[in-house]
Amino acid sequence: MPEAVIVEALRTPIGTAFKGTLRDTDAFELARHVLAAAAERVDTALVDDVVLGEGLYGGGVIARHAALSAGLTAVPGLADNRHCAAGLSAVQIAAAGIRAGMDRLVLAGGVNSASTSPRSRVLRDGEWVDPWTSPTHPDQADAPGLDTSITVGWNTAVKAGINRADQDAWALRSHRNAVRAIDEGRLRDEIVPIKTPHGVFSVDEHPRRDTSLEKLAALKPLHPEIEGFSITAGNASGANDAAAVLAVASDALGLPALAVVRSWASVGVNPAETGLAPSPAIRKALSRAGLSVRDVDLFEINEAFASVAVAAVAALDLDPDRVNVSGSGCSLGHPVAASGARMLVTLVHELRRRGGGIGVAAMCAGGGMGSATVIEVAAP
Repeated sequence: MPEAVIVEALRTPIGTAFKGTLRDTDAFELARHVLAAAAERVDTALVDDVVLGEGLYGGGVIARHAALSAGLTAVPGLADNRHCAAGLSAVQIAAAGIRAGMDRLVLAGGVNSASTSPRSRVLRDGEWVDPWTSPTHPDQADAPGLDTSITVGWNTAVKAGINRADQDAWALRSHRNAVRAIDEGRLRDEIVPIKTPHGVFSVDEHPRRDTSLEKLAALKPLHPEIEGFSITAGNASGANDAAAVLAVASDALGLPALAVVRSWASVGVNPAETGLAPSPAIRKALSRAGLSVRDVDLFEINEAFASVAVAAVAALDLDPDRVNVSGSGCSLGHPVAASGARMLVTLVHELRRRGGGIGVAAMCAGGGMGSATVIEVAAP
């Protein structure tokens, strides 16, 4: 069975939705831009498919649209949606096709433009409601289908015994790690600058350099009517725009490999425990690779809310210094369908910078899901 190897790993910079530099750049252009950049670096005659996670565009296949826009007329496209883990699942789908011997090279990742996603008015109970968002699961008393601050952030904090101070401290750490990574130029090689109506965009704009524990502590909880509610805009991820693509190929092609995809796994949990799902997904994926958490050099655990990462660190007894070393959702942002692919891109480049090692990218996903992917980077 051939190995699935990552031969390119690229992304756009991450924009702050609605008011950031990508506010007028739609998902089709984000996908086209990064897909074209990846295609330029491989033999396009070898590309068998394009798989892109998407979540907010209400149907269609952005992957095929982007393939055509990038000149890959003979390459089909596939849209996948595992909510927040869509970009991660796209790479898993690509790796599966390659390991099965059905594909040679697949361009896989995700795209998200919260700024330009359709916001359709719908008729509900005789009244027009605007905007409409698809619920991730049927409503539960302890897990509203349209309020992740309760379903994911708050439930996780309560179930894992995480207080407001813990979450604010992790959010501050996230911003500091992201700013440090930007200032040290550690993210430069993974980012493909993009021309926008507001100028050339090349640096993630969401991290806050001026945040502090005092500023985070001063923010009001999102649900002040709930006693002790600890989720705020500061310890939650942002709304963001970005795209990321990885070129996943068969090792039989002999292309220079950045990383090997060792294993992956996804799990389902009660929607009220969505934020706890990264831990069982990580355990399952590592078990499939014959590894343990002690074998892992770096983790990327998406900060949909700070409580999610804090809970995973506690549940798996991880060294925090090996987790989200370049920031994550609270700082870099959470461009939903692109986040999983973005995490893998960053993980590949950071492990190469450190001389190689084992990396795990994991995240929870709306509706009570979790997903994880294990990669191995050889010393450059």
